[in-house]
Amino acid sequence: MSDVRHTPIARTMVQVLPAGGGVDAHRHDENQIVYAGRGVLSVTTDAGRWIAPENRAIWVPAGTVHEHRAYGETELHTVGLPATVNPLGLDAPAVLAVGPLLGELLRTLTREHALQPADSSGPNRRLRAVLLDQLRDTSRQPIRLPTPRDPRLAALCGLLHGDPSDNRTLAAFGAQVGASKRTLSRLFRTELGMTFPQWRTQLRLHNALILLAENAPVTTVAHRCGWASASAFIDVFRSTFGHTPGRRH
Repeated sequence: MSDVRHTPIARTMVQVLPAGGGVDAHRHDENQIVYAGRGVLSVTTDAGRWIAPENRAIWVPAGTVHEHRAYGETELHTVGLPATVNPLGLDAPAVLAVGPLLGELLRTLTREHALQPADSSGPNRRLRAVLLDQLRDTSRQPIRLPTPRDPRLAALCGLLHGDPSDNRTLAAFGAQVGASKRTLSRLFRTELGMTFPQWRTQLRLHNALILLAENAPVTTVAHRCGWASASAFIDVFRSTFGHTPGRRH
């Protein structure tokens, strides 16, 4: 196991992405923490999509082919760690909670005049050690939208991507895509690791974050994403993200 006192920061960067901007599919030899200090960021792989508002970050393991997309003007902070340094012990992307200290560490390490990654001075060693400690203690957030592979399941999910407010039952969708409710229910559990209602809620939350980043009113977001009322949407949003959709950081 690497000694945290000598763990280098592989690469740091901060950039501002315009609304709708992004970075096409690519991979890195190092692990990365990708943090939106402002705006909303998504990371997409062939396995699914992870989305993070400004109080979340996304862990991207070394070697993962992925692309970034920004919703609203997004301030993107990226901190790399050697592939041998994995304080989270994860081999797949994950959304991480970002408290005040972790957020400030990520911003500090990516500032234009931050200490150089190879610098082994006391201040740099201490920043690295605190960063790794914070990552080990941070909680993972269930903000993931896995990608279906079965064509019937993909067709159903495509319908909901096109209209997240579609409130039809699983049986009704099954009649359209040519599969029974029982078959689709099994596919959701085996392929996507969640139930149909859980997946639809994840889809709606992802779309809600995008609409909020585009400054859509909360009531409009609630209705366009399929909630019966703004208060129902606010309750689900708060239980998932820890704050109401109208509050920033």
